[in-house]
Amino acid sequence: MAYKINHDCIACGACQAECPVDAISEGDIYVIDPKKCIDCGACAAVCPVGAPNPAE
Repeated sequence: MAYKINHDCIACGACQAECPVDAISEGDIYVIDPKKCIDCGACAAVCPVGAPNPAE
């Protein structure tokens, strides 16, 4: 199951730098491409506000 970034995102870029498959792109809030996400949780581990979460 891919991760999804919620609206708590502060667009700091920590998650994008940590993603091993380049699944995260910039925007008003960052966005995870569910087709690329490998569900590793690296983004969630470095996020200071807990924005990335497993998608439902």
